[in-house]
Amino acid sequence: MPLTSAERPADQRTPDPRPRPSAEAGERARNTPGNQRDAFFDNAKYLAIVLVAMGHAWEPLYSGSRTVAALYITAYAFHMPAFIVISGHFSRNFDIRKDRLQRLITGVLVPYLLFQTAYALFKRWAGNDPTFPINLLDPWFLTWFLAALFIWRLTAPLWRIVRWPVPLALAIAAFASASPTIGNTLNLQRVLQFLPFFVVGMCLKREHFSRVRRWPVRIAALPVSVAALAFAYWAVPRMNDAWFYHTDSAQTLGVPWWVGVLMQLAMFGVSLVLTACFLSWVPGRRMWCTALGAGTLYGYLLHGFLAKGSRFGNWYDAGWVHTPWGAIAVTLIATVVVTLLCTPPVQRAFRFAMEPKMNWAFRKDSAQRSEACEPAPGRVPRTSRRTRATRSDRPGRAADSTL
Repeated sequence: MPLTSAERPADQRTPDPRPRPSAEAGERARNTPGNQRDAFFDNAKYLAIVLVAMGHAWEPLYSGSRTVAALYITAYAFHMPAFIVISGHFSRNFDIRKDRLQRLITGVLVPYLLFQTAYALFKRWAGNDPTFPINLLDPWFLTWFLAALFIWRLTAPLWRIVRWPVPLALAIAAFASASPTIGNTLNLQRVLQFLPFFVVGMCLKREHFSRVRRWPVRIAALPVSVAALAFAYWAVPRMNDAWFYHTDSAQTLGVPWWVGVLMQLAMFGVSLVLTACFLSWVPGRRMWCTALGAGTLYGYLLHGFLAKGSRFGNWYDAGWVHTPWGAIAVTLIATVVVTLLCTPPVQRAFRFAMEPKMNWAFRKDSAQRSEACEPAPGRVPRTSRRTRATRSDRPGRAADSTL
């Protein structure tokens, strides 16, 4: 009797005609719902959101301390580029499939609309500005990132088909920096100037992040970071820090258009190098703060109320705040507050605004309607296999994360 394939010796077995999964397929498998989140990216997002909170806490101290100003400039050179690179990396497979569009609406657009309205109402009340408008086309304070991410992700399929995505995105950013007529609608100036970082993230694979974390890169990152701080300290009285915000054109900042183009290219290079230095020292193992990486959108949007409330309430008028010990205390308070806002209890409390399901707002497709119908006794619906395949292909939260 002939042997089965399993009983034959290894060298006599019939080769399996099915193709083996590629490295890219393995990378996609790691992002499925049944798999664990990547600790490296969660750690990076948590550390980046801490730097964002620190930057907002340092802003009122900027004019009174050159050291704080240097730290502020250095942090602003890379903390948002790092966020955007990671967002682009997790958007590299985004397409117009129904479930992904729904996640884009519920996870980005809806929080933008809610928090844009909430910030405006907060400004009216706490800022004593009852006439402040609720303008959904003019992002205020932190909501610009949600508007930008919504636009960037919609363009993600286009960046996958062009031959030179990063040079093209950089050319668009340079053109924006030299175009004062773009206007403030949806903060497009900032959207376009930060676009290259999103496209870079889309072009990066997991192994690129692993290469950045090698010891030679880590060692090189130390003198580079020290040099960046030293340059920032020198540049504080000599450079307009508005270049780091990417909100204005060159003409608005009082320089010729070609200066804007050169500054855009220079800032892109500097920010990319400092982002690599930052990522090189991000731990890749699970730590106490890893779980907080899933809640960075919560920390990002919610800490803005305290950041603005501290200005509206004149909390920085106290003299001790403007001493070295005061700056350290403010830094620690900002770190603790944003950490607490990323914790699971806060996520559960505000999930209705950050990650609403909103199943009632979307039409069910044919597979979902068939699944809802009860099958006949002893029979399996024909669509069940297709439904399972559709579900297994859906990205997990880690692959579709916002922040």
